[in-house]
Amino acid sequence: MNHTPVSLRFLACVPLCIVFTESLYGQDAEVIEEIQVTATRRPTGVQDVSAALTVVTSEEISRAKLMTDSLAAKPGVFLQQTTPGQGAAIIRGLKGSEILHLVDGMRLNNAIFRNAPTQYLALIAPGTLDRIEIVRGAPASLYGSDAVGGVVQVLSRVPKLDSSGAQGDAYLAFDTADLAKILRGSVEFGNEKLAALVSGEYLSTGDRRTGSGIRIGPSGYKSRGARVAVSATPKEGESWLFDLQMARQPMTPRVDELVPGFGQTEPSASEFYFAPNDRIFAHIRHSRDSGLWGATWTVDLGWQRIVDDRISRDYQSDIRRYENNRSDLFGLTANASGETDAGSWIAGVDFYHDEVRSTRYEEDLQAGSMQPVASRFPDGSTVDQAAVFGNYMLTAGERNSFSGGLRYSVIKTELPQTGVVPATSAEQNDISADLGWSFDLSADTQLTANVGHGFRAPNVFDLGTLGERPGNRFNIPNPDLESERITQFDAGVRHRKDRWDLDVVFFKLHYTDRIASVLTGAITPGGRDITQSRNVASADIYGVEVAGQFMFAPSLIAAMVVNYVHGEQADATGVQEAGDRIPPFNGRASLTYYPADTIRVEPYILFSGEQDRLSARDIRDVRINPEGTPGWVTANILGSWDVNEAWRVTAQIENLFDKQYRVHGSGIDAMGRNLFVSLQTNW
Repeated sequence: MNHTPVSLRFLACVPLCIVFTESLYGQDAEVIEEIQVTATRRPTGVQDVSAALTVVTSEEISRAKLMTDSLAAKPGVFLQQTTPGQGAAIIRGLKGSEILHLVDGMRLNNAIFRNAPTQYLALIAPGTLDRIEIVRGAPASLYGSDAVGGVVQVLSRVPKLDSSGAQGDAYLAFDTADLAKILRGSVEFGNEKLAALVSGEYLSTGDRRTGSGIRIGPSGYKSRGARVAVSATPKEGESWLFDLQMARQPMTPRVDELVPGFGQTEPSASEFYFAPNDRIFAHIRHSRDSGLWGATWTVDLGWQRIVDDRISRDYQSDIRRYENNRSDLFGLTANASGETDAGSWIAGVDFYHDEVRSTRYEEDLQAGSMQPVASRFPDGSTVDQAAVFGNYMLTAGERNSFSGGLRYSVIKTELPQTGVVPATSAEQNDISADLGWSFDLSADTQLTANVGHGFRAPNVFDLGTLGERPGNRFNIPNPDLESERITQFDAGVRHRKDRWDLDVVFFKLHYTDRIASVLTGAITPGGRDITQSRNVASADIYGVEVAGQFMFAPSLIAAMVVNYVHGEQADATGVQEAGDRIPPFNGRASLTYYPADTIRVEPYILFSGEQDRLSARDIRDVRINPEGTPGWVTANILGSWDVNEAWRVTAQIENLFDKQYRVHGSGIDAMGRNLFVSLQTNW
């Protein structure tokens, strides 16, 4: 194993990174000027936003099996997969409920989100997505709880036609490593006043072939999705959107439980399936220009149901468990925005109500009997959130721009009494705030800086995972549990030139009051150690994110993305250790060639350094090699041909040299050599 310090490896790569990251984003140059909404919660040009942004285009999303696959190797983002069929974004070393996930402005995060990798982001069908916007770090004032590491917003395509008629698209693809078969299609019809969209998609995979040449199983899964949306523009300056989205994975195996992990000679389970995982999202939006007080008003009303049912059986056990877990999240947001002589402003309110239903049964396979047992979460738990916020963007002179915001949130969590613990209630009243600054050093170069203070309120997962726990523990409730808090700072430079483009962002965050399980010193009558979740841990994380491209000629463009993160944390006893689930040094480098206007050839490499700085929790995790995850590099090539205005053929060879490797923290090795072919048409 190479024990060269990570910091030295990083410094050695900086000159190479700068050479390859100078550029103007080539085919996706229009993204730079695209109107962004996530960082400001109102339409704003990228050049006017001080926050660090990552944009994933619809073209990149369309090539992915799952929407989450398109997040890999992006600036500031590291993609972890516990099992195929899932994917979790790690941003600046934070994950799960430490990242706020939104769909069209409404929260995806719910009361049962873990502060660990979760599977719910993969329950968004990719077929009709317009883009994904990722804010790394601030602004906390606009979104409140969970927006401590950043915000991932998925934005759907809104049906819109310039004249009466219809248009549509279809997509067919397969690959060889996962034996994937993908079919997607959508139709839009109507006119410039009223338009509708109907879409459907289907994905089926088999057992994954890794670089070892062996197919790991069971790892195949299926996914289905559908969407119906209607947009109306009854008059100029006023619009309505009615949207219904559905996605289902009927039975997805959790591979890391079904095959032996590191340090294991036998798997943890004979059965473990998410069966099913569903998401239903109904959304109504009304927007109106020049409304009350001359402001632009937007009101969103939404309902989201996430079903997280499971079937599991410990290895060679005669007891099979059936879990039924469901979250119903209702949301209402309203905001007004406007322009002033010196800038722009936005103010609004958010209301959310979340109710959790949870039951669990055990089946004795020998006796054929079934009986209820303690559920994963207290059945009937609720979380209520209310917040008021305001944010202002100010232009000061010709070169300076400032932004600032403040948000006050009230979050109340209620857990009903169960057979093992009493009823519990917790309330958090929190303030989050942020400041941003950008300075035009020249017409081509801009300096940025941001500071934000955010929080993550404990949810039902934090408060309600009670009773018997692994490791001979018994967890009791803590009604005094408070929010985790984070202060984050970043500074960067952006350079835009005719032929090259460079973004460099340095960041540092300080995480306090982090929730950890603590021994109380008491013991149950059955001999289990009694533990309680308390705000006793902390963490410090810093790093750098580099991205850019260089245009040698209009037909030849080089690009590179580099991410580096370093984390330290203190546990409940104050002992210092490496940060938990910190991504290794990682990135992507490519060279794109256009031999003709209709042909694209893009050889690229994906790379990762080793990660041998592990927390105690990492070392116990059977998904992670306790000696560290080795570094790796893969060679890949992508090609596309626009046959005509209606047809496109794409072929991609991934992991060309069939390398066997594992992405750090994932529960299964990555795909071996893979041929991916797709056919896309529109009319």
